[in-house]
Amino acid sequence: MKSKPDRHPEISVQELDGLRLRTAHWALDGPVTQPTLLFFNGIGANLELTAGLGDMFPDREIFTFDVPGVGGSDVTRWPYRPWMLARWTRKLLDRNGIGAVDVMGVSWGGALAQQFAFQYRNRVQRLVLCATSAGVTMIPGHPKSLTKMVDARRYTDPDFMRQSFESLYGEAVEGEAGRHIDNLMPPDPKGYVYQLLAFAGWTSLPFIRFLNMPSLVIMGDRDTIVPVVNGRILRAGLPDARLHVIEKGGHLFLVTRAEETGQVIRSFLSEHMSEGIVAA
Repeated sequence: MKSKPDRHPEISVQELDGLRLRTAHWALDGPVTQPTLLFFNGIGANLELTAGLGDMFPDREIFTFDVPGVGGSDVTRWPYRPWMLARWTRKLLDRNGIGAVDVMGVSWGGALAQQFAFQYRNRVQRLVLCATSAGVTMIPGHPKSLTKMVDARRYTDPDFMRQSFESLYGEAVEGEAGRHIDNLMPPDPKGYVYQLLAFAGWTSLPFIRFLNMPSLVIMGDRDTIVPVVNGRILRAGLPDARLHVIEKGGHLFLVTRAEETGQVIRSFLSEHMSEGIVAA
């Protein structure tokens, strides 16, 4: 993703069920002919890290938000479950007049994308899953990477993040990856723990066969957090899915290999272009 995007989203804070959630909406000047792209970010990742989405998808409306306890969103009083996050998302879409969506999620957000696509599959046209898995049934990554993954210092200590980047994500820190670090905002400690707990014991395997929309699974062959075999499991479980592997790509290929990844996703979305907008 570019560090200085040409398209800037409208940022707003919206109150929902007693929570203040910070949202980002990239609108289009012309007519909207395709579903809005709904994006779910990785664990602890704030809106600023999605700045390049506008340039990656210049002809699409895009919507995303900081989940509770991340970026500019309130932390919840109590832990929450994936179905609750999906319901909050649906309410945000309704409030912003967004009906049909293409759903895209990365890592932790890929699990949430699967949950949303199951709960509201009548309004999901296409599904893009990046560097993610089917949940608790996943084939785990390297223990060293997983240990650093749950360490919130990667958000609060830039030096720790730079020193740990390659062992954590599977690629060296340079270029866009370095700028990615500069955009990190530390999540609320309790909010971060709640994110970790949200998908504890969760798996999409019981319902994944019901996700009949065209699906694209993208994995990096050097991902030390979510090994590529998890993508093969998702492809096998999804009724209409293809798998694309980014060669020499780590966990953050959406950032470090943005041009290549963007081209793959745009090609997939164009191939399965919807015939008009489907109502919610």
